[in-house]
Amino acid sequence: MLSVIPQPPRCDHATVWPALHHHALALRKGFDLRHAFADDPGRFAHFSQEAPHCFADLSKNLWDAPAEALLLRLARECAVEQQRDAMFAGEHVNGSEGRAVLHALLRCPRGESPPGLAWALAQVHETLDAMLAYAERVRADAGITDVVCMGIGGSGLGPQMAVQALQGMCDARRRMHFVSNVDGHELQSVLDGLQPRSTLFIVASKVFNTQETLTNARSALQWFHAQGGEDVARHFVALTTNASAAAQMGITTTFGFWDWVGGRYSLWSAIGLPVALAVGAAAFRDLLAGAHAMDHHFRTAPLQANLPVRLGLLDVWNRNLLGFASRCIAPYHAGLRRLPAYLQQLEMESNGKRVDRQGRPLALGSAPVLWGEPGTDGQHAFFQMLHQGTDIVPLEIIAVQRPSHGLQGHHEQLLANALAQAQALMQGRSCDDGHRHFPGNRPSTFVLLDALTPAALGALIALQEHRVFVAGALWGLNSFDQWGVELGKLLARDLQQRLASGDVVQLDASTAGLLQRMRA
Repeated sequence: MLSVIPQPPRCDHATVWPALHHHALALRKGFDLRHAFADDPGRFAHFSQEAPHCFADLSKNLWDAPAEALLLRLARECAVEQQRDAMFAGEHVNGSEGRAVLHALLRCPRGESPPGLAWALAQVHETLDAMLAYAERVRADAGITDVVCMGIGGSGLGPQMAVQALQGMCDARRRMHFVSNVDGHELQSVLDGLQPRSTLFIVASKVFNTQETLTNARSALQWFHAQGGEDVARHFVALTTNASAAAQMGITTTFGFWDWVGGRYSLWSAIGLPVALAVGAAAFRDLLAGAHAMDHHFRTAPLQANLPVRLGLLDVWNRNLLGFASRCIAPYHAGLRRLPAYLQQLEMESNGKRVDRQGRPLALGSAPVLWGEPGTDGQHAFFQMLHQGTDIVPLEIIAVQRPSHGLQGHHEQLLANALAQAQALMQGRSCDDGHRHFPGNRPSTFVLLDALTPAALGALIALQEHRVFVAGALWGLNSFDQWGVELGKLLARDLQQRLASGDVVQLDASTAGLLQRMRA
């Protein structure tokens, strides 16, 4: 039987925490990146490292070697390694729901399961083989020209982000559409121009009770019948653990997963069917292999050379010791345009908590606000604030060394812009005219992929998953529940009935007034 792990201390209860505060205070008073590079020729080498399929430069952040040494002491005192090992071993690290957290098992090759989890790995590969075989059958079916993927949160963001990222590998004979919002305008805009006989609908809902997804699925089913569609079994597939509920809608082809797979960590499961349909079974397995390579790095690399650990420590340093409340994500690759939204959910839903695992209120900030847009679009939108605004916002640039297009001059210009933004944030520019003065000494992180391949994408996503885990472990959080999304859903069900009836009894004056205005 899986056990509940003992709770290690959270970061603000660690004995090294006061020393970190003292050191951060000293750095905030006098640390300057320009001087740091001038004084230390080895700074770039020390604060950069290779990891599977990527290279990361952390040297332009507002920290130094003593700060990182103290942070590594913090990681050891807060038992980050033990918490990591407990997660990979299948312990109940999701304490509030009494569950293991085994999304890494979804990308584990056959024969490499942790002790005691061979039974789970066998189920993983049985489902994976069946899902990929189905994907290949659909890819071979020239009659299916459009695929409409309906899911929300992790069931929607993950597949959409990955398909866009791997667009250059996608089957050009088949168009992929994604519908997540319950707003009917989104679904209608997708249905317009489709033909039922050539469209496959994918309904992704873990227990088949996600209201937004089921509303869209029912409307799609009504459209299918109204347009003369007859074979629901051929044109609808469900990704769910609740096959009987799907069958009530006439959906007989289903692929399931397990309660130890959280929604925002489910891309690697049957939820990844849209990705497999777009790029094929072999490429999907490469995606899993890239993530598994990062898993191995996270599990085995020493803390001081462990990229997810170093990023997680940097996140806590920026958030709690330097007081930076947000982080900007700027992917310099059009294929990664949905990555900021994906990372928003991953980090803010995982670590956007105000109490620790024991239910005690936190005395410090948890997840920062994540936001961003692809470069170079962001440069002509909000980079003004990054360079000259009153708030310091750490920037994270994600660039790709080799493009997958053949257009001359574009990629060199793109990479030059990525390099220039990080350089300008650090160096700034002195000018007597205050309007043209750039203060500089502003932090950035640079992550470079060799190419945007399935393996590199898998490694990048796994890297982000594990850094979120590290920060959550330091804050003493359960990074794998999401009770904060429940209250609004509960109230929405009541208010939907009130919109129909007009009943405003016991509503607050604002909600009642708005509801009545909507009904007018």
